[in-house]
Amino acid sequence: MTSERVSRRTAGTRTRSPHFALVAGRDGRRRSVGAADVDRQALARRLRRELRGEVRFDAGARALYSVDGANYRYVPIGVVIPRDVDDILASVAACRDFGAPLLPRGGGTSLAGQTCNVAVVLDCSKYLNEIISLDAQRRCARVTPGLVLDRLREVAEEHALTFAPDPSTHAYCTLGGMIGNNSCGTHSVMGGLTADNVEELEVLTYDGERLRVGATGDAELAAIIEAGGRRGEIYAALRELRDRYGDLIRARYPRIPRRVSGYNLDQLLLEHGFNVARALVGTEGTCVTVLEATVRLVPSPPARALVVLGYADIYSAAEQAPELMAHEPIALEGIDDVLVDHMKRKRLHPEDVALLPDGGGWLLVEFGGETKEEADARAGELIELLERRQDGPSIKLFDDPDEERMVWEIRELALGATARVPGEEDTWEGWEDAAVPPERLGDYLRDFRRLLDRYGYVGALYGHIGQGCIHTRTNYDLTTAAGIRKYRSFIEDAADLVVSYGGSLSGEHGDGQSRAELLPRMFGAELVQAFAEFKSIWDPAGKMNPGKVVDPYRLDENLRLGTEYNPPQPKTHFAFAGDDRGSFARATLRCVGVGKCRKTDTGTMCPSYMVTREEMHSTRGRTRLLFEMLQGHPLTRGWRDAHVKEALDLCLACKACKHECPANVDMATYKAEFLAHYYARRLRPAQAHAFGLIHRWARFAERAPSLANFFTQTPPLARLVKATLGVAPARRLPAFAPESFRRWYARRDDAGDEGMDVVVWPDTFNNYFHPETARAAVAVLEAAGFRVRLPGKPLCCGRPLYDYGMLDAARRLLLQTLDTLRTEIRAGLPVVVLEPSCAAVFRDELLELLPSNEDARRLNQQTFLLSELLERADYEPPPLRRRAVVHGHCHQKAIFGMDEEQAVLDKLGLEFELLDSGCCGMAGAFGFAKDHYDVSIACGERVLLPAVRAAANETLIVSDGFSCREQIVQTTGRRALHLAEVLELALQERGGGQPLSRSV
Repeated sequence: MTSERVSRRTAGTRTRSPHFALVAGRDGRRRSVGAADVDRQALARRLRRELRGEVRFDAGARALYSVDGANYRYVPIGVVIPRDVDDILASVAACRDFGAPLLPRGGGTSLAGQTCNVAVVLDCSKYLNEIISLDAQRRCARVTPGLVLDRLREVAEEHALTFAPDPSTHAYCTLGGMIGNNSCGTHSVMGGLTADNVEELEVLTYDGERLRVGATGDAELAAIIEAGGRRGEIYAALRELRDRYGDLIRARYPRIPRRVSGYNLDQLLLEHGFNVARALVGTEGTCVTVLEATVRLVPSPPARALVVLGYADIYSAAEQAPELMAHEPIALEGIDDVLVDHMKRKRLHPEDVALLPDGGGWLLVEFGGETKEEADARAGELIELLERRQDGPSIKLFDDPDEERMVWEIRELALGATARVPGEEDTWEGWEDAAVPPERLGDYLRDFRRLLDRYGYVGALYGHIGQGCIHTRTNYDLTTAAGIRKYRSFIEDAADLVVSYGGSLSGEHGDGQSRAELLPRMFGAELVQAFAEFKSIWDPAGKMNPGKVVDPYRLDENLRLGTEYNPPQPKTHFAFAGDDRGSFARATLRCVGVGKCRKTDTGTMCPSYMVTREEMHSTRGRTRLLFEMLQGHPLTRGWRDAHVKEALDLCLACKACKHECPANVDMATYKAEFLAHYYARRLRPAQAHAFGLIHRWARFAERAPSLANFFTQTPPLARLVKATLGVAPARRLPAFAPESFRRWYARRDDAGDEGMDVVVWPDTFNNYFHPETARAAVAVLEAAGFRVRLPGKPLCCGRPLYDYGMLDAARRLLLQTLDTLRTEIRAGLPVVVLEPSCAAVFRDELLELLPSNEDARRLNQQTFLLSELLERADYEPPPLRRRAVVHGHCHQKAIFGMDEEQAVLDKLGLEFELLDSGCCGMAGAFGFAKDHYDVSIACGERVLLPAVRAAANETLIVSDGFSCREQIVQTTGRRALHLAEVLELALQERGGGQPLSRSV
């Protein structure tokens, strides 16, 4: 194997080597901490031979883990996904034998660069994610490092307990990552930082020592040292370190609620019980690998009350925090007007923002209690006090749990909401979590804003006001030498400012590379030397996450962008208009690494990650691979790269990311664009032509549907057809209807001749396969007073073509649509589209493929789902006193929302449950493919299919998507109804049971 050596370059450039790094020692000389001589392939062979888990040293895996949520980029040596602790032991032993640096990684959401490095990355999140035990009496739990925080909280809540620290990433961050970072969060006011809630750790050193650590009394400490061995050596060195630096630690460590910078050497002091476990919390993977943790649980108030206070600005709000903390809230968070403005401009949960009271800076004050009355009483005391003041804030008490959740979403989405704002420069991390004494926060924020102004920077201010910790993202220029020099100068000035206030460089996100270089300004040279000695005690070889915290890289090198950033700007089919500025490269920079796509319990994004737990099947992972594809290293084949193709293969193109991702990543569009280039001048598989061109084959089948069905429904022939097309054997190909909707409509003899004209779009699925849905829509629209007309000839929006990157063909179909409907479009007629995925084409992809076409712009504005048009017309349907289970189509939820659908169902008087079911798993042709079948079924079995099976026979199953209804009928035997059919059912019951979809 040829070793690659690339030294660190001048400030602002990027180290592209996948194997090697140099860092400056305290004496200023460069020293190797990398892996220039690691035989990567031999190491991979050994790991594959010895591990039960997964060993990934390919270019795709290395590209996938090259960045986190920070500004830095390192291509790792390889990635290991251990299946159990024995795998971790074997991995560390192999790395030690090969001299390879090691990086234990949590959820990969770091904002300081500590979870990417030139190292072997250990990702425990896929398998090592268990609660080993939970002792409600002792209020503690034993967990493995890959366990997601919310999973622990859900189980603990069964005993009215919780883990107090809860960062905004609580739905997908891991306990191991929280321990590595000393995470905090909104409710840390109830129980402190992660370090305050760790009782014991089982850890593994790089040199192979496995030991349990925790609080250590004098007698136990003496016994451990007396016993000797590597453990005794470690404890003796720690005691000597404590004795030598104890007074300095007491003098220099800030006494504030949020000090995350530096190592927790204060936990070794006598007054803290020589707690070795807590001393290791926050070491960012630079000292040991955590195998298991025993964590403390605290009582969780079962009832909550949320008060939102509006002040003139965030500075005035911050000044009130100490007084409000005296009322003992369980959370006290703040947001400013810049953040709210950004959310409005991104149209990110506008209904949430509308809930806020008047103001330019807001405090979210949450109270807890054993009962709702108790929580409300505590909130009431504060409200009464504030209302008596002439200059008091505006006040709003939230008593509805759904509204409370919506308000908290504003705070939790802040990072993504401020990362890419239309009309603004991009913002980046770098100085986003400093903390000062809470009583000095108002003054600090004013000074900090003046510092921003002096440098010409802007940034929203939000965060943990009650504990003096403020977050912001700033519009640094990280691509030019001058911009990077300015960035560095600003960070240095900001560090001096926060130190002058007796604060901490980091109050939550850690030092990593972003702030470690600045630690001498906060702690002084002697304590920074103590940090180096502490690391050396645990990791004398210097192989654990090198270059972070101790002997750190500079804050302005190894940048993900830097002065070398110059990606190709390929010509694309989609316009990537608006904030992407016509650039696919810029689109791949949208992801800020927050990891919301790694949640597994709620929402729709990202369905394939929810069932595979694979980083490459998350929206974040796919976006990163597309970014890396354009960099040319380690991915080298551009649009033809098989690693990118593999990652995109399980993307269901559900569009949930466009709605749920705070950075509005649109992976469905990126996938279609990639496949268009991937297959350029190549033959596509037969399945692409069969399913992508379904509109064409359906028109042929319309002439003799029984003959077509003979080939697709007769078992021996159907098996042959499915085998030829790569369809899963367990799937049934949908049967063509005996008569298409268009033919039925042409034979009508009693069409309505009054009312406003409306065009019903006969999509391929509801025209050729389920015409009863379109017939029902005609009956409902006419009952609502509309006069229905159809396009002059068969058309297709081209939706199935996107799944195979057949974008030239899709564009031709859209132009044909505009040409055929020109008169109706220019007359301003509403176009009702029954299939949500087809409606999404007109409301989304249409303007991306035809950005300069005015008729396309008109059609975009004139396209409606049935529920949207009926709500706009204030239609009052007859009552239908039934129960229903409702599943929203992914595109409907992402592009249109479900509000109108629910409003119509409410008017019907239906008693319905709208499932939080994510994607059904069928997703057009996706679920039919043999290679996708298992993932398709797993997606459906998360929530939807069990709920359908559990529903009583008389309960209606409602879903507007053809794919959704197909998944339901093929896996449960239940026939789901489109909204049009539900409304027609109501009309029939009012009319005595007579069918209303008119026929000859």
